[in-house]
Amino acid sequence: LGSYGGASSTSIHLHVKRRTSTSHCRWRRIHPKDVVQLEKTYVESQSKRSPGGEMRQAFRAATRRGTRHGKKKTTWQTNAKSFRTTAPKMSLQTGIVGMPNVGKSTLFNAMVQNAKAEAANFPFCTIEPNTGVVALRDQRLNALSTMSKSKQVVPTTIEFVDIAGLVQGASKGEGLGNQFLSHIREVDSIVQVLRCFEDENVVHVDGRVDPVADSETINLELALADLSQIEKRLARIRKGTKVKADKAKEQEEAAVLERIQVALEAGKGARTVPLSQDEFPLVKGLSLLTMKPMIYAANVSEEDLPTLGQGNVHVEAVRKLALEQETEVVVVSAQVESELVDLDEDERKEFLESIGVQEGGLNSLVRATYKQLGLLTYFTTGEQETRAWTVRQGMTAPQAAGVIHTDFEKGFIRAETVAYNALIDSGSMVSAKEKGLVRLEGKEYVVQEGDVMLFRFNV
Repeated sequence: LGSYGGASSTSIHLHVKRRTSTSHCRWRRIHPKDVVQLEKTYVESQSKRSPGGEMRQAFRAATRRGTRHGKKKTTWQTNAKSFRTTAPKMSLQTGIVGMPNVGKSTLFNAMVQNAKAEAANFPFCTIEPNTGVVALRDQRLNALSTMSKSKQVVPTTIEFVDIAGLVQGASKGEGLGNQFLSHIREVDSIVQVLRCFEDENVVHVDGRVDPVADSETINLELALADLSQIEKRLARIRKGTKVKADKAKEQEEAAVLERIQVALEAGKGARTVPLSQDEFPLVKGLSLLTMKPMIYAANVSEEDLPTLGQGNVHVEAVRKLALEQETEVVVVSAQVESELVDLDEDERKEFLESIGVQEGGLNSLVRATYKQLGLLTYFTTGEQETRAWTVRQGMTAPQAAGVIHTDFEKGFIRAETVAYNALIDSGSMVSAKEKGLVRLEGKEYVVQEGDVMLFRFNV
């Protein structure tokens, strides 16, 4: 029986399998504290010429403090080459798209800080997509870490992709249209960056600043690409199939595609067509571009950032467009964020105060993207670490446990759960339990935003 709540609990022993020959294995019981030391030794040894000797010595020292096991079934097993629990990736990506020279790559560079896409002042400076992982800043982590006196704090992350700029005719291969469309097809959601600032030193591909026209160009090219794909699919369906079951299913698919086709021809995206739980899987495989969730990032100058674009005609036009499309607008300043990259925390704070803002807009954009993807955060906290974990909305407790480690989902028993606010108000987990705020949730429990969880499992 084991448990996991962000700390290496003294009730767990990790059984590390060490292969001693090609014909047999031995099992060693290792305490979590020794696993941490093994991991540290492993990391340090990788920079040396012969890391194997140090690892063997560290392993022997750890196992001497444990007890030897035979081939009997153990409680919790992990491969000796992987000392840390490895969580399966959510593998969700958000693509940053827009016309050339609207600030996409500048914004992307500021997002990932160390990712250096070539942000030059000419069209198509981004040809291959750059990918970066961005941490989601969450003040709740700091509060939980302080309460638990955690040694380490680990935030949740989102993956962003900087995609080549699009021009009119991309659906027919103009500019870098083919690469652009294929890269968008691979992401899960879209952030469409629109230029809402005037600067004669930054050349616009069409020679004017008009964010609504830019958006119409992009949306039209995405719609044309979807229409082409739908027409090809409908043509194949109309050829028919000899299998009755397949034929009935294809007819259902054709009916859904025809509804989407009507919406696209009317200038609306596929995402505006309401689909049932049974209908969505029929067209999911097409990865329609206009079906992906999208938000607008209005890129403004430093002067317009304090008012979030109030009085900026371009921003107001984008807000009106977003209202019609039932999507969201986040005001950012890519230039401000790019200047913050090389500053330490105190300098960042001083710079932002000097221009009258608390942030350059990136945190708001990252949070909006997180929400757009249908994600939520739950926490584990303890002396070793406080960590934020990402799950999809609607996931049950066993599925959430599986994000930490697949064995947790397989052997899930129950989850000790308390709401974040209730825990912080109580001051400690012990106090929360005494007040009856900690619940024992079973396999049917749906995880809520901000849950603090401790999983009990048996493998």
